[in-house]
Amino acid sequence: MSHRIDYSRLDQPHILQFVFYPREDWAPPPPGAVDHSVPVEDGISISCRFYPASESAPSILFFHGNGEVVYDYDRIASLYKGESINLFVADYRGYGQSGGMPSFSNTVADAHIIFNYFRDTLQASGYRGPLFVMGRSLGSLSAVELASSDLQEFKGLIIESGFASAGRLLSYLIPIFQSPNLGEFEKATLEKIHSITMPVLLIHGQYDEIIPHEQAEVFYQNVGSEDKKLLTIPGAGHNDIMLVGMQQYFSAIREFVFG
Repeated sequence: MSHRIDYSRLDQPHILQFVFYPREDWAPPPPGAVDHSVPVEDGISISCRFYPASESAPSILFFHGNGEVVYDYDRIASLYKGESINLFVADYRGYGQSGGMPSFSNTVADAHIIFNYFRDTLQASGYRGPLFVMGRSLGSLSAVELASSDLQEFKGLIIESGFASAGRLLSYLIPIFQSPNLGEFEKATLEKIHSITMPVLLIHGQYDEIIPHEQAEVFYQNVGSEDKKLLTIPGAGHNDIMLVGMQQYFSAIREFVFG
C-alpha cells in the first residue's frame, strides 16, 4: 500500500526556486536511442529518452538529478549498454523539452504516469527483461514514490546520491528554511521508506557536499527491505561520484541487476 504524502504544502514559490533548476537544453538522440514524449496533463508532456541494449536485457527507469536533462545521459548510457542494461531516462516538467513548471506534487504524480508509459512501451516493443527504478539526487523523490507504491513489476530500487527526507533536503538547500511541518514530513517520509520491501541498492559519495552521506545511512537504516546494500564511494562528492568510483559504481549495479 502506498504511503501518500501531501507535498502541496512545500509547493511555495520561495521553496521551489531553491529546489528545482529547470533547463530547456536538448540535443538529438544518438544512434540507437529514441525520444519519447509522455503526456501527463492537458497540453503538458514529459520528455524521456530510451537507450536500448537488447530486448532480453534488464531495464532501468531512471530519474535524473537536479539541473540535468535527458541528453546529459547520452554518454553515460553507453556504459549501461556495455553492461547489457536498457536505460530509460525521464525529465521533469520544465526540463528538456517538457512543458509546464516543476513542483513537488506534480513530480510525484508524474512519476506514476511515466512508469505506466515505460512499462507499456517496453511490453509493446517486445522487451521482456526485469524492471528496476533508479533515482539520482532529486530523482530519489520519484523513485521512492514508485518503489513504495507496491508495484509488483519492479525487481529493485537503486538510489544514487539521494535523500531520505524531502524536509531534511530543504534544510540542506535552504539554510534559513524553517517549517513547523518539518518533523511531520520527516516521519511520513521515513514511514514511506519503511514500506519498501523490494531489494535496494544505495550508492553515495563519502564527501557529498550537497546531500550528506548521513542521508544514505538514514535511508539504509529505515528501509523495510531485507535485501539492501549501501555502497560508499571513498573520496567522492555529489557530482563526481561516477568519475571517482566508476568501477565500484557499475560493479554494484551489475551485481544488483543480474544477481
